[in-house]
Amino acid sequence: MNVDIVMVDNYIGGKFVAPSTAKYLDVVNPANSHAIGKVGLSSSKDIDDAVAAAEAAFPAWSARTVKSRTAIMLKFHALVRENARELAELIVKENGKNLTEALADVAKGNETVEYACSLPQLCQGKQLQVSGGVYCVDRRDPLGVVASIVPFNFPFMVPFWTTPIALVMGNTVILKPSEKVPLTMRRVASLFQEAGFPDGVFNMVQGARDAVEAIIDHPKVKAVTFVGSSPVAKIVSARCRALNKKCTALGGAKNHLVTLPDCEMEGAASDICVSFAGCAGQRCMAASVLLLMGKQDDLLNSLVEKASKLKPGSCSGEMGPVIDEGSYKKIMAYIEESEKNGAKLLLDGRSWKKDEGNWVGPTIILHTSPKDKAMREEVFGPVLSVYECSSWEEAIEIENSNPFGNAASIYTTNGGNADWFLSRFQAAMLGVNIGIPVPREPFSFGGLYGTQSKYGDMDITGDGAMEFFTNRIKVTSKWPVSRTPMKKSRDQMEGHKDSANFAGQM
Repeated sequence: MNVDIVMVDNYIGGKFVAPSTAKYLDVVNPANSHAIGKVGLSSSKDIDDAVAAAEAAFPAWSARTVKSRTAIMLKFHALVRENARELAELIVKENGKNLTEALADVAKGNETVEYACSLPQLCQGKQLQVSGGVYCVDRRDPLGVVASIVPFNFPFMVPFWTTPIALVMGNTVILKPSEKVPLTMRRVASLFQEAGFPDGVFNMVQGARDAVEAIIDHPKVKAVTFVGSSPVAKIVSARCRALNKKCTALGGAKNHLVTLPDCEMEGAASDICVSFAGCAGQRCMAASVLLLMGKQDDLLNSLVEKASKLKPGSCSGEMGPVIDEGSYKKIMAYIEESEKNGAKLLLDGRSWKKDEGNWVGPTIILHTSPKDKAMREEVFGPVLSVYECSSWEEAIEIENSNPFGNAASIYTTNGGNADWFLSRFQAAMLGVNIGIPVPREPFSFGGLYGTQSKYGDMDITGDGAMEFFTNRIKVTSKWPVSRTPMKKSRDQMEGHKDSANFAGQM
Protein backbone atom coordinates (compact mmCIF):
# COMPACT_ATOMS: atom_id res chain seq x y z
CA MET A 1 0.00 0.00 0.00
CA ASN A 2 1.52 3.31 -1.11
CA VAL A 3 1.13 6.06 1.45
CA ASP A 4 2.55 9.57 1.10
CA ILE A 5 4.78 10.10 4.14
CA VAL A 6 4.30 13.61 5.53
CA MET A 7 7.35 15.24 7.11
CA VAL A 8 6.31 17.19 10.21
CA ASP A 9 8.88 19.84 11.10
CA ASN A 10 8.93 22.67 13.59
CA TYR A 11 7.11 25.91 12.79
CA ILE A 12 9.28 28.80 13.97
CA GLY A 13 9.09 32.45 13.00
CA GLY A 14 6.53 31.81 10.28
CA LYS A 15 8.49 29.02 8.57
CA PHE A 16 8.66 25.24 8.74
CA VAL A 17 12.14 24.30 9.94
CA ALA A 18 13.70 20.84 10.25
CA PRO A 19 14.85 19.90 13.76
CA SER A 20 18.53 20.47 14.47
CA THR A 21 18.89 16.81 15.45
CA ALA A 22 17.82 15.63 11.98
CA LYS A 23 16.00 12.83 13.85
CA TYR A 24 12.40 11.77 13.26
CA LEU A 25 9.82 9.35 14.67
CA ASP A 26 7.21 7.52 12.64
CA VAL A 27 3.64 8.79 12.87
CA VAL A 28 1.40 5.71 12.70
CA ASN A 29 -2.24 5.29 11.71
CA PRO A 30 -3.73 3.43 14.70
CA ALA A 31 -6.34 1.74 12.51
CA ASN A 32 -3.84 -0.24 10.44
CA SER A 33 -0.38 0.35 12.00
CA HIS A 34 0.92 1.92 8.78
CA ALA A 35 3.33 4.85 8.91
CA ILE A 36 1.73 8.02 7.55
CA GLY A 37 4.34 10.57 8.53
CA LYS A 38 7.56 11.38 10.30
CA VAL A 39 7.72 13.89 13.14
CA GLY A 40 10.85 15.74 14.16
CA LEU A 41 12.60 15.27 17.50
CA SER A 42 13.63 18.69 18.71
CA SER A 43 16.57 19.53 20.95
CA SER A 44 17.14 22.43 23.34
CA LYS A 45 18.61 24.39 20.41
CA ASP A 46 15.28 24.19 18.59
CA ILE A 47 13.50 25.39 21.71
CA ASP A 48 15.97 28.29 21.94
CA ASP A 49 15.15 29.22 18.34
CA ALA A 50 11.40 29.07 18.95
CA VAL A 51 11.66 31.17 22.10
CA ALA A 52 13.86 33.72 20.31
CA ALA A 53 11.27 34.05 17.53
CA ALA A 54 8.41 34.37 20.02
CA GLU A 55 10.32 36.88 22.13
CA ALA A 56 11.14 39.01 19.08
CA ALA A 57 7.47 39.07 18.04
CA PHE A 58 6.15 39.90 21.51
CA PRO A 59 6.71 43.71 21.68
CA ALA A 60 4.77 44.50 18.51
CA TRP A 61 2.08 41.89 19.15
CA SER A 62 1.44 42.96 22.74
CA ALA A 63 1.40 46.63 21.71
CA ARG A 64 -1.62 46.04 19.50
CA THR A 65 -5.02 46.63 21.02
CA VAL A 66 -6.96 43.56 22.08
CA LYS A 67 -9.49 44.45 19.36
CA SER A 68 -6.74 44.40 16.74
CA ARG A 69 -5.54 40.97 17.86
CA THR A 70 -9.12 39.71 17.93
CA ALA A 71 -9.69 40.84 14.33
CA ILE A 72 -6.99 38.42 13.19
CA MET A 73 -8.40 35.64 15.37
CA LEU A 74 -11.81 36.16 13.73
CA LYS A 75 -10.21 35.52 10.34
CA PHE A 76 -8.64 32.35 11.73
CA HIS A 77 -12.03 31.22 13.08
CA ALA A 78 -13.52 31.53 9.58
CA LEU A 79 -10.62 29.58 8.05
CA VAL A 80 -11.11 26.73 10.52
CA ARG A 81 -14.78 26.51 9.54
CA GLU A 82 -13.85 26.50 5.85
CA ASN A 83 -11.28 23.74 6.34
CA ALA A 84 -13.06 21.71 9.04
CA ARG A 85 -13.52 18.63 6.85
CA GLU A 86 -9.84 18.50 5.91
CA LEU A 87 -8.78 18.89 9.54
CA ALA A 88 -11.24 16.20 10.63
CA GLU A 89 -9.91 13.76 8.04
CA LEU A 90 -6.39 14.30 9.39
CA ILE A 91 -7.69 13.56 12.91
CA VAL A 92 -9.31 10.32 11.70
CA LYS A 93 -6.06 9.27 10.06
CA GLU A 94 -3.65 9.99 12.91
CA ASN A 95 -5.88 9.59 15.99
CA GLY A 96 -8.48 7.00 15.00
CA LYS A 97 -11.68 8.89 15.83
CA ASN A 98 -14.66 8.37 13.58
CA LEU A 99 -15.47 11.26 11.26
CA THR A 100 -18.34 12.60 13.36
CA GLU A 101 -16.12 12.68 16.47
CA ALA A 102 -13.31 14.31 14.50
CA LEU A 103 -15.61 17.05 13.20
CA ALA A 104 -16.76 17.61 16.78
CA ASP A 105 -13.10 17.85 17.87
CA VAL A 106 -12.64 20.72 15.39
CA ALA A 107 -15.95 22.40 16.23
CA LYS A 108 -15.31 22.30 19.97
CA GLY A 109 -11.83 23.77 19.54
CA ASN A 110 -13.22 26.50 17.33
CA GLU A 111 -15.80 27.26 20.02
CA THR A 112 -12.93 28.31 22.26
CA VAL A 113 -11.67 30.49 19.41
CA GLU A 114 -15.13 32.14 19.45
CA TYR A 115 -14.77 32.71 23.18
CA ALA A 116 -11.35 34.28 22.64
CA CYS A 117 -12.92 36.64 20.12
CA SER A 118 -15.23 37.89 22.88
CA LEU A 119 -12.35 38.87 25.16
CA PRO A 120 -12.49 42.60 24.29
CA GLN A 121 -15.83 42.59 26.12
CA LEU A 122 -14.54 40.46 29.03
CA CYS A 123 -10.99 41.48 29.85
CA GLN A 124 -11.47 45.11 30.85
CA GLY A 125 -9.82 46.15 34.08
CA LYS A 126 -11.46 47.98 36.97
CA GLN A 127 -11.27 51.55 38.25
CA LEU A 128 -12.44 53.00 41.53
CA GLN A 129 -11.94 56.22 43.46
CA VAL A 130 -10.74 54.87 46.79
CA SER A 131 -10.05 58.16 48.55
CA GLY A 132 -10.21 61.91 47.95
CA GLY A 133 -8.59 62.37 44.55
CA VAL A 134 -7.01 58.87 44.73
CA TYR A 135 -7.87 56.31 42.08
CA CYS A 136 -7.03 52.61 41.82
CA VAL A 137 -6.95 50.95 38.41
CA ASP A 138 -6.14 47.37 37.54
CA ARG A 139 -5.38 46.05 34.08
CA ARG A 140 -4.32 42.77 32.51
CA ASP A 141 -0.88 42.71 30.89
CA PRO A 142 0.33 39.72 28.83
CA LEU A 143 3.06 37.55 30.32
CA GLY A 144 5.31 37.26 27.26
CA VAL A 145 6.30 33.90 25.77
CA VAL A 146 4.03 31.09 26.97
CA ALA A 147 3.94 27.38 26.11
CA SER A 148 1.29 24.69 25.83
CA ILE A 149 2.09 20.97 25.88
CA VAL A 150 -0.84 18.88 24.66
CA PRO A 151 -1.83 15.18 24.45
CA PHE A 152 -2.86 12.89 21.59
CA ASN A 153 -6.53 12.36 22.33
CA PHE A 154 -7.94 15.58 20.84
CA PRO A 155 -5.48 16.81 18.18
CA PHE A 156 -7.35 20.08 17.56
CA MET A 157 -9.55 20.78 20.58
CA VAL A 158 -6.99 20.62 23.39
CA PRO A 159 -4.42 22.91 21.71
CA PHE A 160 -7.26 25.40 21.36
CA TRP A 161 -8.18 25.32 25.01
CA THR A 162 -5.21 27.65 25.51
CA THR A 163 -3.73 28.99 22.28
CA PRO A 164 -6.47 31.46 21.17
CA ILE A 165 -6.94 32.94 24.65
CA ALA A 166 -3.18 33.30 25.17
CA LEU A 167 -2.80 35.02 21.79
CA VAL A 168 -5.72 37.43 22.09
CA MET A 169 -4.50 38.45 25.55
CA GLY A 170 -1.24 39.55 23.90
CA ASN A 171 1.15 36.66 24.54
CA THR A 172 3.23 34.83 21.96
CA VAL A 173 2.85 31.05 21.97
CA ILE A 174 4.97 27.93 21.61
CA LEU A 175 2.91 24.76 21.15
CA LYS A 176 4.28 21.24 21.61
CA PRO A 177 1.81 18.79 20.04
CA SER A 178 1.84 15.11 20.90
CA GLU A 179 4.39 13.32 18.75
CA LYS A 180 1.66 10.73 18.09
CA VAL A 181 -0.70 13.18 16.32
CA PRO A 182 1.24 16.11 14.81
CA LEU A 183 -0.37 16.23 11.36
CA THR A 184 -3.47 18.20 12.32
CA MET A 185 -1.60 21.07 13.96
CA ARG A 186 0.89 21.12 11.10
CA ARG A 187 -2.00 22.09 8.84
CA VAL A 188 -3.33 24.53 11.43
CA ALA A 189 0.00 26.38 11.47
CA SER A 190 -0.53 27.32 7.83
CA LEU A 191 -4.03 28.59 8.71
CA PHE A 192 -2.52 30.86 11.37
CA GLN A 193 -0.27 32.26 8.69
CA GLU A 194 -3.12 32.68 6.21
CA ALA A 195 -5.20 34.49 8.84
CA GLY A 196 -2.48 37.13 9.18
CA PHE A 197 -0.76 36.34 12.46
CA PRO A 198 2.69 37.98 12.33
CA ASP A 199 5.71 35.69 12.14
CA GLY A 200 6.80 34.46 15.55
CA VAL A 201 3.48 35.06 17.30
CA PHE A 202 2.55 31.38 17.02
CA ASN A 203 5.31 28.77 16.98
CA MET A 204 5.32 25.00 17.17
CA VAL A 205 8.04 22.58 18.18
CA GLN A 206 7.87 18.83 17.69
CA GLY A 207 9.43 16.20 19.88
CA ALA A 208 9.16 14.14 23.02
CA ARG A 209 10.50 14.39 26.58
CA ASP A 210 13.66 16.36 25.73
CA ALA A 211 11.60 19.08 24.04
CA VAL A 212 9.17 19.28 26.98
CA GLU A 213 11.94 19.62 29.53
CA ALA A 214 13.70 22.28 27.46
CA ILE A 215 10.45 24.28 27.20
CA ILE A 216 9.82 24.15 30.93
CA ASP A 217 13.40 25.04 31.84
CA HIS A 218 13.79 27.94 29.42
CA PRO A 219 14.03 31.17 31.46
CA LYS A 220 12.18 33.22 28.83
CA VAL A 221 9.11 30.96 28.90
CA LYS A 222 6.85 32.65 31.46
CA ALA A 223 4.06 30.08 31.80
CA VAL A 224 3.36 26.47 30.85
CA THR A 225 0.13 24.54 30.41
CA PHE A 226 0.10 20.75 30.22
CA VAL A 227 -2.59 18.14 29.63
CA GLY A 228 -1.78 14.44 29.97
CA SER A 229 -1.36 11.67 32.50
CA SER A 230 -1.34 12.41 36.23
CA PRO A 231 2.24 11.23 36.92
CA VAL A 232 3.60 13.52 34.19
CA ALA A 233 1.31 16.41 35.17
CA LYS A 234 2.70 16.20 38.71
CA ILE A 235 6.29 16.27 37.42
CA VAL A 236 5.60 19.20 35.08
CA SER A 237 3.95 21.18 37.87
CA ALA A 238 6.77 20.51 40.33
CA ARG A 239 9.42 21.44 37.76
CA CYS A 240 7.65 24.73 36.99
CA ARG A 241 7.15 25.47 40.68
CA ALA A 242 10.87 25.02 41.32
CA LEU A 243 11.46 27.77 38.74
CA ASN A 244 8.69 30.00 40.18
CA LYS A 245 6.90 29.66 36.84
CA LYS A 246 3.15 29.76 36.28
CA CYS A 247 1.74 26.32 35.50
CA THR A 248 -1.58 24.63 34.90
CA ALA A 249 -1.17 20.86 34.57
CA LEU A 250 -4.24 18.68 34.08
CA GLY A 251 -3.89 14.96 34.73
CA GLY A 252 -6.03 11.86 34.43
CA ALA A 253 -9.47 10.91 35.67
CA LYS A 254 -11.69 8.15 37.03
CA ASN A 255 -15.20 9.40 36.37
CA HIS A 256 -18.16 7.84 38.18
CA LEU A 257 -21.76 7.68 36.98
CA VAL A 258 -24.51 6.83 39.49
CA THR A 259 -27.91 5.58 38.31
CA LEU A 260 -30.95 5.60 40.59
CA PRO A 261 -33.93 3.29 39.96
CA ASP A 262 -36.07 6.30 39.01
CA CYS A 263 -33.84 7.33 36.09
CA GLU A 264 -35.16 7.43 32.53
CA MET A 265 -33.75 4.04 31.56
CA GLU A 266 -33.40 4.17 27.77
CA GLY A 267 -31.99 7.67 27.75
CA ALA A 268 -29.52 6.80 30.50
CA ALA A 269 -28.39 3.60 28.72
CA SER A 270 -27.76 5.48 25.45
CA ASP A 271 -25.93 8.29 27.21
CA ILE A 272 -23.73 5.95 29.25
CA CYS A 273 -22.84 3.96 26.13
CA VAL A 274 -21.65 7.08 24.32
CA SER A 275 -19.81 8.28 27.42
CA PHE A 276 -17.66 5.19 27.93
CA ALA A 277 -17.23 4.02 24.31
CA GLY A 278 -17.15 7.30 22.37
CA CYS A 279 -13.68 8.27 21.13
CA ALA A 280 -12.68 4.71 22.13
CA GLY A 281 -12.82 5.85 25.75
CA GLN A 282 -9.72 8.00 25.26
CA ARG A 283 -10.93 11.19 26.92
CA CYS A 284 -10.55 12.48 30.43
CA MET A 285 -14.31 13.03 30.74
CA ALA A 286 -15.30 9.50 29.70
CA ALA A 287 -17.39 7.32 32.01
CA SER A 288 -15.17 4.78 33.72
CA VAL A 289 -17.27 3.44 36.61
CA LEU A 290 -21.04 2.88 36.68
CA LEU A 291 -22.52 2.61 40.17
CA LEU A 292 -25.99 1.06 40.18
CA MET A 293 -28.30 1.58 43.11
CA GLY A 294 -29.16 -2.06 43.75
CA LYS A 295 -30.23 -4.39 40.94
CA GLN A 296 -31.03 -2.58 37.71
CA ASP A 297 -31.04 -5.48 35.26
CA ASP A 298 -33.17 -3.73 32.63
CA LEU A 299 -30.80 -0.78 32.47
CA LEU A 300 -27.74 -3.00 32.39
CA ASN A 301 -29.18 -5.26 29.69
CA SER A 302 -30.11 -2.24 27.57
CA LEU A 303 -26.61 -0.80 27.96
CA VAL A 304 -24.95 -4.08 26.97
CA GLU A 305 -27.26 -4.41 23.97
CA LYS A 306 -26.49 -0.91 22.72
CA ALA A 307 -22.73 -1.30 23.20
CA SER A 308 -22.71 -4.73 21.50
CA LYS A 309 -24.14 -3.17 18.32
CA LEU A 310 -21.13 -0.88 17.89
CA LYS A 311 -18.89 -1.81 14.97
CA PRO A 312 -15.23 -1.02 14.34
CA GLY A 313 -14.55 1.72 11.81
CA SER A 314 -14.30 5.43 11.08
CA CYS A 315 -17.84 6.17 9.92
CA SER A 316 -20.47 7.89 12.04
CA GLY A 317 -21.70 5.60 14.81
CA GLU A 318 -18.68 3.31 14.56
CA MET A 319 -15.86 3.06 17.10
CA GLY A 320 -12.24 3.65 16.23
CA PRO A 321 -9.04 2.05 17.55
CA VAL A 322 -6.97 3.10 20.56
CA ILE A 323 -3.91 5.17 19.83
CA ASP A 324 -1.03 2.67 19.95
CA GLU A 325 0.15 -0.79 20.94
CA GLY A 326 1.13 0.37 24.42
CA SER A 327 -2.42 1.56 25.12
CA TYR A 328 -3.83 -1.66 23.66
CA LYS A 329 -1.70 -3.84 25.94
CA LYS A 330 -2.54 -1.76 29.01
CA ILE A 331 -6.28 -2.07 28.38
CA MET A 332 -5.96 -5.81 27.76
CA ALA A 333 -4.17 -6.19 31.09
CA TYR A 334 -7.02 -4.53 33.01
CA ILE A 335 -9.62 -6.75 31.33
CA GLU A 336 -7.65 -9.94 31.95
CA GLU A 337 -6.90 -9.12 35.59
CA SER A 338 -10.56 -8.30 36.26
CA GLU A 339 -11.63 -11.63 34.80
CA LYS A 340 -8.95 -13.47 36.77
CA ASN A 341 -10.17 -11.88 40.03
CA GLY A 342 -13.73 -13.07 39.53
CA ALA A 343 -15.40 -10.16 37.74
CA LYS A 344 -17.98 -11.04 35.08
CA LEU A 345 -17.48 -9.80 31.51
CA LEU A 346 -20.91 -8.74 30.28
CA LEU A 347 -19.33 -7.61 27.01
CA ASP A 348 -15.82 -8.61 25.94
CA GLY A 349 -14.05 -6.25 23.54
CA ARG A 350 -11.08 -8.54 23.05
CA SER A 351 -12.94 -10.11 20.13
CA TRP A 352 -12.11 -7.02 18.05
CA LYS A 353 -8.41 -7.90 17.87
CA LYS A 354 -6.95 -7.68 14.35
CA ASP A 355 -3.56 -8.41 12.83
CA GLU A 356 -3.12 -4.70 12.09
CA GLY A 357 -4.19 -1.72 14.17
CA ASN A 358 -5.01 -1.32 17.85
CA TRP A 359 -8.60 -2.51 18.04
CA VAL A 360 -10.38 -3.00 21.37
CA GLY A 361 -14.15 -3.31 21.38
CA PRO A 362 -16.47 -1.88 24.04
CA THR A 363 -16.07 -3.87 27.25
CA ILE A 364 -18.44 -3.94 30.24
CA ILE A 365 -17.26 -5.61 33.45
CA LEU A 366 -19.50 -6.40 36.43
CA HIS A 367 -17.34 -6.32 39.56
CA THR A 368 -17.96 -7.87 42.95
CA SER A 369 -15.38 -5.69 44.74
CA PRO A 370 -14.87 -1.92 44.51
CA LYS A 371 -11.18 -2.55 45.18
CA ASP A 372 -10.50 -4.18 41.80
CA LYS A 373 -7.80 -2.29 39.87
CA ALA A 374 -10.14 -1.50 36.98
CA MET A 375 -12.49 0.11 39.51
CA ARG A 376 -9.77 2.36 40.92
CA GLU A 377 -7.21 3.16 38.20
CA GLU A 378 -7.47 5.09 34.95
CA VAL A 379 -7.82 2.62 32.05
CA PHE A 380 -8.19 5.19 29.23
CA GLY A 381 -10.01 2.89 26.88
CA PRO A 382 -13.54 1.67 26.04
CA VAL A 383 -13.95 -0.20 29.32
CA LEU A 384 -16.81 0.38 31.78
CA SER A 385 -16.59 -1.07 35.30
CA VAL A 386 -19.99 -1.71 36.89
CA TYR A 387 -20.70 -2.20 40.58
CA GLU A 388 -24.00 -2.68 42.43
CA CYS A 389 -24.16 -0.49 45.55
CA SER A 390 -26.25 -1.25 48.61
CA SER A 391 -26.82 2.41 49.51
CA TRP A 392 -26.33 5.98 48.39
CA GLU A 393 -23.67 6.35 51.07
CA GLU A 394 -21.69 3.44 49.64
CA ALA A 395 -21.77 5.03 46.18
CA ILE A 396 -20.47 8.31 47.56
CA GLU A 397 -17.79 6.52 49.56
CA ILE A 398 -16.55 4.80 46.39
CA GLU A 399 -16.57 8.01 44.36
CA ASN A 400 -14.93 10.08 47.11
CA SER A 401 -12.19 7.52 47.76
CA ASN A 402 -10.73 7.69 44.26
CA PRO A 403 -7.68 9.97 43.96
CA PHE A 404 -8.95 11.82 40.90
CA GLY A 405 -11.41 14.71 40.76
CA ASN A 406 -12.47 15.41 37.21
CA ALA A 407 -16.12 14.46 36.73
CA ALA A 408 -19.11 12.66 38.23
CA SER A 409 -22.77 12.37 37.20
CA ILE A 410 -26.09 11.29 38.65
CA TYR A 411 -29.00 9.84 36.63
CA THR A 412 -32.40 10.50 38.19
CA THR A 413 -35.74 12.18 37.48
CA ASN A 414 -35.91 13.65 40.99
CA GLY A 415 -34.28 17.01 41.66
CA GLY A 416 -33.90 16.38 45.38
CA ASN A 417 -32.07 13.12 44.70
CA ALA A 418 -29.78 14.89 42.25
CA ASP A 419 -28.96 17.62 44.78
CA TRP A 420 -28.07 15.03 47.42
CA PHE A 421 -25.37 13.57 45.16
CA LEU A 422 -24.20 16.88 43.68
CA SER A 423 -23.47 18.19 47.17
CA ARG A 424 -21.38 15.11 48.02
CA PHE A 425 -19.43 14.24 44.86
CA GLN A 426 -15.74 15.15 45.00
CA ALA A 427 -15.14 16.28 41.44
CA ALA A 428 -15.01 19.65 39.71
CA MET A 429 -17.30 18.98 36.74
CA LEU A 430 -20.63 17.43 37.67
CA GLY A 431 -23.56 16.24 35.57
CA VAL A 432 -27.23 15.46 35.95
CA ASN A 433 -28.41 12.95 33.33
CA ILE A 434 -25.29 13.83 31.30
CA GLY A 435 -22.49 11.28 30.95
CA ILE A 436 -19.88 13.74 29.66
CA PRO A 437 -20.44 16.90 31.75
CA VAL A 438 -17.98 19.12 29.89
CA PRO A 439 -18.55 22.81 30.68
CA ARG A 440 -19.08 24.75 27.47
CA GLU A 441 -17.80 28.28 26.95
CA PRO A 442 -17.92 30.67 28.73
CA PHE A 443 -17.65 28.18 31.61
CA SER A 444 -14.13 26.94 32.32
CA PHE A 445 -12.66 23.42 32.21
CA GLY A 446 -10.53 21.92 34.96
CA GLY A 447 -10.37 19.25 37.64
CA LEU A 448 -10.57 19.57 41.41
CA TYR A 449 -7.68 21.11 43.33
CA GLY A 450 -5.95 18.65 45.64
CA THR A 451 -6.57 15.63 43.40
CA GLN A 452 -4.54 13.84 40.73
CA SER A 453 -6.67 15.48 38.05
CA LYS A 454 -5.29 18.97 38.59
CA TYR A 455 -1.97 20.52 39.53
CA GLY A 456 -1.02 24.17 39.43
CA ASP A 457 -3.06 27.32 38.84
CA MET A 458 -6.52 28.04 37.46
CA ASP A 459 -8.77 26.22 35.04
CA ILE A 460 -7.39 25.84 31.54
CA THR A 461 -10.20 27.57 29.60
CA GLY A 462 -12.67 30.43 30.11
CA ASP A 463 -11.97 33.12 32.69
CA GLY A 464 -9.43 30.79 34.31
CA ALA A 465 -7.29 30.98 31.16
CA MET A 466 -7.79 34.75 30.87
CA GLU A 467 -6.43 35.09 34.40
CA PHE A 468 -3.64 32.56 33.86
CA PHE A 469 -2.22 34.19 30.74
CA THR A 470 -2.02 37.70 32.19
CA ASN A 471 -0.51 39.66 35.04
CA ARG A 472 -2.84 41.91 36.97
CA ILE A 473 -1.17 45.31 37.24
CA LYS A 474 -2.58 47.66 39.90
CA VAL A 475 -1.99 51.40 39.63
CA THR A 476 -2.84 53.83 42.43
CA SER A 477 -2.62 57.50 41.45
CA LYS A 478 -3.30 61.02 42.64
CA TRP A 479 -2.88 64.01 40.36
CA PRO A 480 -2.60 67.70 41.23
CA VAL A 481 -5.40 69.81 39.83
CA SER A 482 -4.27 71.22 36.47
CA ARG A 483 -5.25 74.77 35.55
CA THR A 484 -3.44 74.83 32.20
CA PRO A 485 -5.75 74.24 29.22
CA MET A 486 -4.75 71.50 26.78
CA LYS A 487 -3.72 72.99 23.42
CA LYS A 488 -3.13 69.71 21.60
CA SER A 489 -5.12 66.53 21.52
CA ARG A 490 -3.68 63.36 23.07
CA ASP A 491 -3.39 61.81 19.61
CA GLN A 492 -1.34 64.77 18.37
CA MET A 493 0.99 64.54 21.33
CA GLU A 494 1.50 60.81 20.81
CA GLY A 495 2.27 61.30 17.13
CA HIS A 496 -0.44 59.16 15.54
CA LYS A 497 -3.99 59.55 14.32
CA ASP A 498 -6.92 57.48 15.57
CA SER A 499 -9.14 57.31 12.47
CA ALA A 500 -12.04 55.99 14.57
CA ASN A 501 -11.99 59.05 16.86
CA PHE A 502 -14.73 61.56 15.95
CA ALA A 503 -13.63 64.13 18.54
CA GLY A 504 -12.49 67.38 16.93
CA GLN A 505 -12.73 66.15 13.34
CA MET A 506 -15.37 65.81 10.67
